[in-house]
Amino acid sequence: MEFFNFHTHQFTNQSNVLELVNQYPHEFDASIPFYSIGIHPWHISEERLETDLKIIKEKLQTENCLAIGECGLDKRSEQPFENQIVVFEKQLALAEKYKKPVVIHCVAAFQEVIEIKKKLNISVPMIIHGFSKNSQVANQLIKEGFYISFGKYLLKNPDLKTVFQNVPNDKFLLETDTIEEKIQQVYSLAAEYKELELKELQDIILSNYLRIFKSDLS
Repeated sequence: MEFFNFHTHQFTNQSNVLELVNQYPHEFDASIPFYSIGIHPWHISEERLETDLKIIKEKLQTENCLAIGECGLDKRSEQPFENQIVVFEKQLALAEKYKKPVVIHCVAAFQEVIEIKKKLNISVPMIIHGFSKNSQVANQLIKEGFYISFGKYLLKNPDLKTVFQNVPNDKFLLETDTIEEKIQQVYSLAAEYKELELKELQDIILSNYLRIFKSDLS
């Protein structure tokens, strides 16, 4: 594994990239080698909820399922917020039971996510994907034990440069999410921002991967 793409919706099957492909329970694709699976706050369905949770529970017990998610809270979604909290907490309980990290989608609800982590005493790694906020939010998340993943917004928003530079090297991952750019492009910019050689950055990401996922698939 030369590159680790922490969160993507597209399986590109590059031999030197380990891709953690986002999967939804009702659209599961067994051909994808490594994946996360979860109920996105946009896609909560009351009719399907118990079935979705059952599928997630089954997949979490397999080696190819590296994490649960993306799941989380989104105050800009049309889904009732209280509903989102219930579904998020159910998935966190599964993450704890099966000792899997959590890929978190969070929009305008960082305080609530932090409070839920404390309330449920979550011990597994929790990673905020697609981070786009300021250093104050980043620092608070890191202080509360979260990891932060950067990708789309790092490429598109120069204001994130300083935020990213200030995140400790043992607290971040990189991703592509839904963008067409390859993970290698994200690594290249991240290395430039951190003033590191590409190999140094690869070693940092590998170390973080091993700490979070506790498995060596390289």
